[in-house]
Amino acid sequence: MTATSVEKEVIAAFEKELLTVRFDQIAPLYIVTPQKKASTKYKQIAASVHEIGLVEPMVVAPDKYEPNQYTLLDGHLRLEVLKDHGLAETQCLISTDDEAFTYNKRINRLATIQEHKMILRALSLGVPEERLASALNVNIKTIKEKRRLLDGICDEASELLKDKQVALTSFQILKKMKPLRQIESAQLMVAMNKFTINYARSLLAATPENLLLSAATPKKIKGISREQLDLMERESANLEREVRLVEDSYGTDHLDLVLARGYISKLMSSERVTRYLSLHHEEFLPAFEKITETEAFAS
Repeated sequence: MTATSVEKEVIAAFEKELLTVRFDQIAPLYIVTPQKKASTKYKQIAASVHEIGLVEPMVVAPDKYEPNQYTLLDGHLRLEVLKDHGLAETQCLISTDDEAFTYNKRINRLATIQEHKMILRALSLGVPEERLASALNVNIKTIKEKRRLLDGICDEASELLKDKQVALTSFQILKKMKPLRQIESAQLMVAMNKFTINYARSLLAATPENLLLSAATPKKIKGISREQLDLMERESANLEREVRLVEDSYGTDHLDLVLARGYISKLMSSERVTRYLSLHHEEFLPAFEKITETEAFAS
């Protein structure tokens, strides 16, 4: 392909300007149940709207068949909160794609460290902790914990987890480890895509005492003997080595899989090839068909 090739036009995913839309023009994709309204998330949104107004506009797509009607792609809880506040309309972001699955699949939710930095920024601008707590529907203690989130976390581990949704307690667990072990644990969390409290606790249990900050105090985990801890430490070290081996070859393996899938798909698109396989190698057909139907390799 030369430089004179025709360039494809990039289609914007949203309209440039926000549009004020009445709530009776919006068709939600699902009903917000009383149970949803009793959830912590709903209460946080309600508190935020009450304290500072709507921060993130709802996303709607024009109805293809009904003029001046819209499908709600994102913001069902926000819509109900605004209705509860007695409002009848709000500014919305207009999407050019009416597929809610595609839209929500591409959303990046606010990560724990990003929220921490936003809180620090708000505090530096003079916003009182009480108002932040009210806006986020949490108590002052939680705001203080989020403010001190990275105290005791080394820069390298923080960088690895900066865009991940990690529980506050998981950071408290990491703080019990020395920097080198914090980095190793963060790498394992990212590689395994697991950021839960239980996984952080298992990493702590598998950490040798010389990599803990309180190395002078023998490590004790309720319900686990010293022998079991030693075994977990050895198994954890083996797992870390295996994960690093997989990481080293992942790119090459993924490329090989994509190429193999493309080649097999091309073969299976030939009627002559499929007829030959069905006559002489029938046992291969189900496996080949399964490979061609798999989209994970190409995504």
